[in-house]
Amino acid sequence: MERIYAGKTKDVFKDDNGEIVLYFKDDMTGKDGVFDPGENQVGLTVEGSGRAGLEMTSHFFKTLEANNIPTHYLSSDLDKKEMRVKEIENFGDGLEVICRYVAVGSYYRRYGKYIENGTVLNSPIVEFTLKDDDRQDPVASKETLDILGLLTNDEYDKIEQLTIQISNIIKEELLKKDLELYDIKLEFGKDKETGDILLIDEISGGNMRVYKGEDNIHPLDIGKYLFN
Repeated sequence: MERIYAGKTKDVFKDDNGEIVLYFKDDMTGKDGVFDPGENQVGLTVEGSGRAGLEMTSHFFKTLEANNIPTHYLSSDLDKKEMRVKEIENFGDGLEVICRYVAVGSYYRRYGKYIENGTVLNSPIVEFTLKDDDRQDPVASKETLDILGLLTNDEYDKIEQLTIQISNIIKEELLKKDLELYDIKLEFGKDKETGDILLIDEISGGNMRVYKGEDNIHPLDIGKYLFN
């Protein structure tokens, strides 16, 4: 297979048949050896995290498919840590969308003057950020994304709607195991053949903050609750 992109936690390949394959690595984002989904650098390597991330991703993509949510997912092989996906086009160099239910992490760091850490938000808050390591993944408004030529207003509204719908489905799945979703980071792109907006990348513990009571559940432990 030909590697066409090397990411922090996944590599992207094109096989001999022209199909796109994501390989899940055992690297996790964080700093000084501590996991943090909000960091834009590899902070630690944990054996088994790639397979665990793929297992959870496959589970949630299949759940979303059952709810008629458009995604790039085609199939997965847990033993090989590979996921086959539709070929997509990114918005610019990549767009991340965060859905927040509780004021924690970077949201609290920005607005801590006006809100207490751990405050439950009245409604889900959706933030769009640009994948740009040099600029610490800046938050971008609807108007900015339009001016930059990255998203039309209609595309912004569609992604915002999908983000809340997807996040609520995942939140409900976690609640079945008495787990509470505080926030989640999603990615979107366009189907290269049809132009349809699709949920892409992964949906794993490394993309979300999950609590059980007052305990922050380690991303690798979320699957233990989900699948047992």
